[in-house]
Amino acid sequence: MIVLDWPSSHPIAPGAYGVGIADLLPYPGSEHIAKESTIYIPADQPFIKLSVIMDLLLGPHGCPWDREQTHASLKKYLLEEAYETIEAIDHNDPEALAEELGDLILQPVFHMRLAERTGSFEFNEPLKRITDKLIRRHPHVFGETLVADSDEVLKNWDKIKQTEKERSILAGVPQALPALARAHEVSKRAARSGFEWPDFEGVLDKVHEEVAELREAVAGGDKAHIRDEIGDLLFTIVNIARWQKIDAEDALRLMLNRFQGRFESMEASAEKPLQELTPAEWDQLWNQAKESQKGADLNP
Repeated sequence: MIVLDWPSSHPIAPGAYGVGIADLLPYPGSEHIAKESTIYIPADQPFIKLSVIMDLLLGPHGCPWDREQTHASLKKYLLEEAYETIEAIDHNDPEALAEELGDLILQPVFHMRLAERTGSFEFNEPLKRITDKLIRRHPHVFGETLVADSDEVLKNWDKIKQTEKERSILAGVPQALPALARAHEVSKRAARSGFEWPDFEGVLDKVHEEVAELREAVAGGDKAHIRDEIGDLLFTIVNIARWQKIDAEDALRLMLNRFQGRFESMEASAEKPLQELTPAEWDQLWNQAKESQKGADLNP
């Protein structure tokens, strides 16, 4: 009995008393497997062990909750684990990052096992596809192509992708991405194709232009027009971030963390209900919170 698709070089040993699949991972019923009909496959690779565990959880003797899941029902967990991983990175917490990466890695393994059980594709198919893709899209590493820098690598990457699928450069940007992240990726790809301002001053000028157009829209009172102009302004701000090699999504998320910290500090410092504060008192509390936060940043 072989549980997974193993490379030909993976070590194996004949089944013997006390050695078998039950030694790879105990599970209900494994004690009844005939030792002479098994081979021992060392479980010293964590990813392999994880994939076996997921297979058992989805099996006849597995977890009722896991067995009820579908690709659609798991979408929210994939997104949740990705954001928790980002938070661990933002906090520069290696312990939390190791924990959250494990939770994140579980999600594709779960989907791969589900797909295998429903006959959509084999468990290893996504791994084979990404391996082939990485080799194909890195001809400067696995082939004879020469590149001068990372910018040239990205341009080659886009050319290869277009050749592979013969579609728009922007077609591969998921519409489900958060809007700022999608805007950053769209503008980056468009710029790599040549649709770009000649210099950073051009981007700044565009901000002033969009602000003026927004003022006109607000004066006109047309909500749809105002919405469109706000969108144009936000997209231009994302381009400012891109030109400065800053991720707009990261910038806004970190700003929100700072704002929340300052607001909570104001709540703690206020000596009366927030609704009763005057504008001057709000300003005073805000400035105190900013100074307190700066001190915390300097003395972590």
